Amino acid sequence: MSISVDQYQTLAIAVAVVFFGQWLCNHVRFLKMYCIPAPVAGGFVFAILTAILHVTGLLDFEFDDSLREVAMVFFFTSVGFQANLKVLKQGGRDLIVFLVLVIILIILQNTIAVSAASLLHLSPLIGMTTGSIPMVGGHGTAGAFGPILEDFGISGATTMCTAAATFGLIAGSSMGGPLGNALIQKKHLTPKKEEDSEEEGEEIRSLSNYAPAVYQIILSAGIGTILSWLLSKTGMTFPIYIGAMIAAAVFRNVSEYTHAFEIHMEEINDFGGLCLSVFLGIAMITLKFWQLADLAGPLIILLACQTVFMFLYSRFVIFKVMGGDYDAAVISAGVCGFGMGATPNAMANMSALTERYGNSIKAYLLIPIVGSLFADFINSLVITVFINLF
Repeated sequence: MSISVDQYQTLAIAVAVVFFGQWLCNHVRFLKMYCIPAPVAGGFVFAILTAILHVTGLLDFEFDDSLREVAMVFFFTSVGFQANLKVLKQGGRDLIVFLVLVIILIILQNTIAVSAASLLHLSPLIGMTTGSIPMVGGHGTAGAFGPILEDFGISGATTMCTAAATFGLIAGSSMGGPLGNALIQKKHLTPKKEEDSEEEGEEIRSLSNYAPAVYQIILSAGIGTILSWLLSKTGMTFPIYIGAMIAAAVFRNVSEYTHAFEIHMEEINDFGGLCLSVFLGIAMITLKFWQLADLAGPLIILLACQTVFMFLYSRFVIFKVMGGDYDAAVISAGVCGFGMGATPNAMANMSALTERYGNSIKAYLLIPIVGSLFADFINSLVITVFINLF
């Protein structure tokens, strides 16, 4: 038997899955420890249930996931608003060096993924499902580019990307703390004593600001469709949200430099987070695990390659280039977090170290700026180039 679920019912089920996932994360220590997103926790349970129903021949669901794309575009538009060029001046030379290291990390993740897939006689695009899409990109980028890879004939790409992103969350969280701790112990590193910097006042959320914040996102998304259309004329394939991200970044920086209008970042981030949860919820309930059966073995090999690379790159490149000191050790732990998962994982890795050894101002400046503001934007561009190459 097959049940067709319309877009409103799909949205309702996705939200229910998010609530269920939040309950799981609050009650299962493992999920809380590794910062597994609520939509992923609840969605995997639902996906396993639908897989059992499919394999046993009892029931199939046909979801209308058209709202997934809307939520995805709005989320990545909110990310675009965070691309503030002024923050580059705050980090100075260290920020530029670290940003270059992250760009190299993204390129190498995809190069390794494509090369390893070729050695296994798989399509390079299958390899991309374990590259920077799920690694640096996490679940949001995995859900966004999975359907694009499926359009290129890679069946089950969204499932593979999401599974790889979940693996990355766990691996990055498990690796970062021990790596940083080992570096600190072996090198006898201690934190620098730095003068306290002036604390900026936090922007207070206001209910009246949510409407203009949402309007700014909608306006950027609308203008972004025109930019995406213009980009498509280059002959390259771009994700649908790339134009919206560019439009949002322009709005943010015009606001920063001219003060002609105000960008309500706190409210934009809140709305973006809501859209991400909805997007992931819909993406997770539409997973088809049975499509992974033939690729389980190769997928494990590809992910093992990424894990080894992440350790070596953090230990021998990030640590040394960033100075080889205490700050560099904390940054290396953070890179494991967002290089294989998400920025919250990076912050968790660094917190575990700084609570024991002392604060690292440099790490807490660089990781959030690059991990949250620039990594997703750059990653989308690099992924687009690789997809069009293969």
